[in-house]
Amino acid sequence: MGRFSLEQSWEILKTYFQSGESSTQTVRNLRKKFDKKDVPKTQFVDQFVKRVRETGSLLNKTTRVRTRPVRSTENIAAVAQSVREQPSTSTRHRSQELNISRTSLRRILHKDLGMNAYKVQLVQELKPHDHLMRFRFAQWAEDRLIEDEHFYRKIIFSDEAHFHLGGYVNKQNCRIWGSENPHVIVEKPMHPQRVTVWCGFWSGGIIGPFFFENEQGNAVTVSGDRYRAMLSNFLFPKIEEDDIDDIWFQQDGATCHTANVTIDLLRTVFENRIISRNADVNWPPRSCDLTPLDFFLWGAVKDKCYAKHPETIDDLKHEIEVAIDEIEAQTIENVLKNWTDRMEYCKASRGSHLNDVVFHS
Repeated sequence: MGRFSLEQSWEILKTYFQSGESSTQTVRNLRKKFDKKDVPKTQFVDQFVKRVRETGSLLNKTTRVRTRPVRSTENIAAVAQSVREQPSTSTRHRSQELNISRTSLRRILHKDLGMNAYKVQLVQELKPHDHLMRFRFAQWAEDRLIEDEHFYRKIIFSDEAHFHLGGYVNKQNCRIWGSENPHVIVEKPMHPQRVTVWCGFWSGGIIGPFFFENEQGNAVTVSGDRYRAMLSNFLFPKIEEDDIDDIWFQQDGATCHTANVTIDLLRTVFENRIISRNADVNWPPRSCDLTPLDFFLWGAVKDKCYAKHPETIDDLKHEIEVAIDEIEAQTIENVLKNWTDRMEYCKASRGSHLNDVVFHS
């Protein structure tokens, strides 16, 4: 309504009453008085007359009401106190409690209080005796690294992992926008198909994957007999083929790994260079943060292979093989150097969780 001068506004109002208070007739009559581009529309005339009647003025003066700033000193203090008392409360609930919009609340938290939202980190539970075993292993590894700075290149780390067909659906990160609820559901089988994979991880590359499966190609439990068959028919030939000598072998404390007959079989190749329960150097239990397969490989492979959405077991196995094959030698070297850092952190923390690694930004 502000594009007309005072004189034009008066002419519109006068013509309106001369036209019998008809907006349509007013517009027709104004076409004779105004330039074509200045002729108002009927909707404008209706709104204009209504405003004049309400305000008693031809001028379009908007009354500016000064509102109390949301990011006031009082609100900032209230938010700070709320965070001190309940630091884990969500912004949704906090905004409701303080009667502050979530947008303004976030601005106060970030800009005025300099705060950020931090995720809770999930780590493996440690039993009382685990700390000492982790500390002793880290101390042993540190001593070897002092003797030989490249000792980390002389260990084959090994582990198994399950890959379920279809991966998983994270409902928190899955949203479907629309004017109505589409009622989309995702069916998940009670016992989804899976593959069980074994890999060896060392400076020379990744040995594997080896899939534990029967003649029909179905995943099977890793028993002692099957594990020893894998060692004899898969791992040992690889080591002989690559002429690997003076190398250590690490495995976790699964029963199929630590049975006497399995340790005896491992000694035929690795002699007294076995890192395992019931072997030469004790591997600390519940220490997935100390083996490169758990803190790097399995997560990296799952991210890549599930991104391709494999639909069959054969597709899943293929994607696993491709993902592993794409891991570069420099990446492996960096991961192993990170392992040496973890030994240092583990020793410094007396075998506790690696907070310096978990919360590293």
